[in-house]
Amino acid sequence: MEGEFPELNEGQKEQLAALYELYADWNSKVNVISRKDIENLYLHHVLHSLGIVRMLKFKDDTSVMDLGTGGGFPGIPLAIFFPNVRFHLVDATGKKIKVGQAVAEAVGLSNVSFRHGRAEDEKQQFDFVVSRAVMPLDGLVKAAAGKIKKQQQNALPNGLICLKGGEIEHEILPFRKKAVSVELSMYFKEPYFKSKKVVYIPL
Repeated sequence: MEGEFPELNEGQKEQLAALYELYADWNSKVNVISRKDIENLYLHHVLHSLGIVRMLKFKDDTSVMDLGTGGGFPGIPLAIFFPNVRFHLVDATGKKIKVGQAVAEAVGLSNVSFRHGRAEDEKQQFDFVVSRAVMPLDGLVKAAAGKIKKQQQNALPNGLICLKGGEIEHEILPFRKKAVSVELSMYFKEPYFKSKKVVYIPL
């Protein structure tokens, strides 16, 4: 992980290192990550979440909503990476939100808030909405559309940044004029990332 992100300081490395024990412990009580996948927590969940950094480095004071965060991905790894960015993690499953809250508290994250509920019911507005493999792209765009602030402060216009895997050509088709996608295999050499992409759509 350090090889991929040399900008991480010691405190951030410690926070990331603490995630394995925390998620392994919680996962034995509440299934937030498939049981056989917990061994691959860093590769499949933490590093994958940080793939969003390869699309955009958020400026300080940016606000980001994580739509369908589950137990905290990509929101918690991103909140560790960007301590001066505000993350709001939303999920419709209460027990998953509970796990995310406990993990964020245990590693001392003060830039994270949580909401148990549907993304549609969220009234706040954000610079960006991020998401990881929650639903097809058109559904994500619909869910994120009313949540984006007008004022810009980042290198990319405000919008949706999501992590996608597999063949997504048909999903991107309706947005092809404005969607930008980055192949994570350009940055991360592990076979897991072969078909993984970060997709950005300005909204």
